[in-house]
Amino acid sequence: MISYWDGCVHYLMYLVMIAAITWGDSYRAIGLYWVGSFLTRAIVYILGNVVGRHGTHVGPLFLLHMLYVSVSVWVCFCIFSKPSVPDLQCASVQEAERKSLLHRPLDLLFIIYLIPAFAFCVFRGLIVLDCSSEWCLAYTQQYEPYLKDPSAYAKIQMLVSMLYSGPYYIITLYGLMVPGCGWMTDLTLVHSGALAQAQFAHIGASLHTRTPFSYRVPAGGQHVFLLVNILYALVPQALCYRCRSRPAFFLTPRPVKKTE
Repeated sequence: MISYWDGCVHYLMYLVMIAAITWGDSYRAIGLYWVGSFLTRAIVYILGNVVGRHGTHVGPLFLLHMLYVSVSVWVCFCIFSKPSVPDLQCASVQEAERKSLLHRPLDLLFIIYLIPAFAFCVFRGLIVLDCSSEWCLAYTQQYEPYLKDPSAYAKIQMLVSMLYSGPYYIITLYGLMVPGCGWMTDLTLVHSGALAQAQFAHIGASLHTRTPFSYRVPAGGQHVFLLVNILYALVPQALCYRCRSRPAFFLTPRPVKKTE
């Protein structure tokens, strides 16, 4: 599934960035989305190959892949170094910051979502760490047996999600409640790209015919599995769009320069 994402979505992102560079436009937004997607893909793919059942088959081509990863990480730093300064009037920023959370119903919905999302990513992390709770065992058997697949890709993915997405949800809760957190627009871009790649790979691998039958999603649990995982993937995209399309709440008002 990682190869499908690379060959389709990453390829499309490369074309968009090439077109932006050619036309002299900014490619920072699509670049940050690619950064999140690529870093998640690289971490899961490399660690999954090393510690999973395919670890004994790592050969010279794996070193060539590491060169590709090293160059891509350098590109990630280049994208982060590009400035991003939204052009907004000081008055609009102050007006947005004066609104309480009750007057921002969309942000309130996102905050309500972030709490169970945090619990969900921690819950799946505990499952791959062999938690013996009845809830963990029942969820694994009924909805996501792929979490126990010996290839270790799912295990690495859930651990990455727990260790990085978990803190992200807490930080984002703060950013949605406290005005002036200018890092929110970039952070949501990176995380939405990461989660889109992760959920695509996880959903696809859980249903793929090449996955051993005992680790595929049972027929009786497919509706719940798809509903939860698709929702878990789509809401961060909506949050990212909200932060990018209306960033006034997250900016710090700049004093207007007086001209003599």
